[in-house]
Amino acid sequence: MTELDQARLLINETDSEMARLFEQRMEAVRMVARYKKENGLPIDDFDREEAIIRRNSSLVADEEYRSYYVNFLRSTIDISKQFQHRLLDGMRVAYSGVEGAFANITAEKIFPDASCIGYADFASAYESVVSGECDCVLLPVENSSNGDVGKVLDLAFFGSLCISGVYEAEVVQNLLAVKGATLSDIKQVISHPQALGQCAPYIEKNGFEPIEAVNTAVAAKMVAESGRTDIAAIGSEEAAEKFGLIKLEGHINEKSNNTTRFAVFSRSQSVPTPGDKRFIMLFTVKNAAGSLGRAVSVIGEHGFNLRALKSRPTKDLIWDYYFYVEGEGNLASVGGRAMLAELATCCNNVKVIASYEKEQKV
Repeated sequence: MTELDQARLLINETDSEMARLFEQRMEAVRMVARYKKENGLPIDDFDREEAIIRRNSSLVADEEYRSYYVNFLRSTIDISKQFQHRLLDGMRVAYSGVEGAFANITAEKIFPDASCIGYADFASAYESVVSGECDCVLLPVENSSNGDVGKVLDLAFFGSLCISGVYEAEVVQNLLAVKGATLSDIKQVISHPQALGQCAPYIEKNGFEPIEAVNTAVAAKMVAESGRTDIAAIGSEEAAEKFGLIKLEGHINEKSNNTTRFAVFSRSQSVPTPGDKRFIMLFTVKNAAGSLGRAVSVIGEHGFNLRALKSRPTKDLIWDYYFYVEGEGNLASVGGRAMLAELATCCNNVKVIASYEKEQKV
């Protein structure tokens, strides 16, 4: 047997073993896709991909081969993601609003392969996941200019779904009008109340009359269907494109860093894992002096940093409140378990609805 024959034999044996391992890896990828669908997670996880490449490339001892192995890994990851995209093609993601609204745009960016389904309001979008009609729902929880979305926090408290991911999406508001309209023509602006609030200085400066709409995309549709040149909508460039409007002015929101935080809710329960660094929980305190102060102290005494503490009425009793908490730390740790156990002594109930590594930018 020549040296070439020996090399080819070795390559054939290696390729056979690689084919077996490839099938094994793809079965694991199938499991990952199933988990992501059940938990409302996106396919792309760039931090995880880079960690795989760093770890696995270090296993190659020969430096001459290492850069080629990195390319091999990137190709393998791309193939795995392609397979996940195919598997998740039937995923259904709910959001509140209509096509062209910011929630719709964000949902499509996070879940590009899913069917994104619009619902009339937050409650019906949320209920679509509870009933099994959709796999997960994307809802806004906070805007950097206009604050909390109270109705969504109430759904989180009273409902059964948990949060699988939190995403920050920049919101750019634009003045949209029918073709042929000019800025000097505009007398009224129509949009969602939050969008109007985000652009209040601009509206006041131009002397526009604000009119409320269900959401920004509905506002754009109303302007398009009216055909009027004296009314404009405030919304996204995507909404302008969808409804055939022109952008008279862009970035009209008061703050350039206008951001909305969205949460993905799914039926899977939130189970803290060792890699998690943030959490969201809800609790009510016992009707006794100092109970809230004690609850906050317990969180701090166990080394957890509070990023947010918000109160909302429970609606069951007058002047009765629940508390929404966002914190930094790992609830799967010894300290995390101890903190939750001690909270039970000064709270009527404690509900962990999210445990995750970090917020992602869309």
